[in-house]
Amino acid sequence: MERTFVMIKPDGVGRGLIGECIARFERRGLKLAGLKMQVLTRAMAEKHYEEHVGKPFFEELVAFVTSGPTVQMVWQGKDAVAQVRKMNGATNCVNADVGTIRGDFGLSQQKNLIHASDAPETAVREIALYFRSEELLDYTLPFEEWRR
Repeated sequence: MERTFVMIKPDGVGRGLIGECIARFERRGLKLAGLKMQVLTRAMAEKHYEEHVGKPFFEELVAFVTSGPTVQMVWQGKDAVAQVRKMNGATNCVNADVGTIRGDFGLSQQKNLIHASDAPETAVREIALYFRSEELLDYTLPFEEWRR
C-alpha cells in the first residue's frame, strides 16, 4: 500500500474543517496511519517548502503556513498520492472542481486549506520530515478487502 503526506494548513484548521477533510479521506477508503497537530517553526516550513526557495511567493508562503496550527497526516491506500491529489483539487481554488476540498472550501491560491505530496518520492521525504517510523501505524481494519 502506498502512503502519502497531507497537511491541513492554518486556514483549514481555523475554519474548523479538520473533520471534514479527514471524513472525506476515510469515506474514500484510505486508512489513517499517522496524525499530529502543531504550529510549524520557520525552519520546518522552510525545509518543507525548500523547492520554492528564491521564488517570489516563498516568504509569504512560509509566513502563512507558520501563522497558526496545522495538522499533519499520513494516509495509505492503493494509489494514495494520486487519490488525495485528485480529492484536494487544483492548487488555485478558482480552478478546483466542485466536489474537491479546495473547490468546495478554498478561498485563494494561498488559502487553499490543504497540502498533499505530489509524487510517491515527495511523500517519502515529507513523511520523514514530520513522523518517525515508530509514530506510523500499520493495522488491519474489519473488511479491509473492501477498501481501495
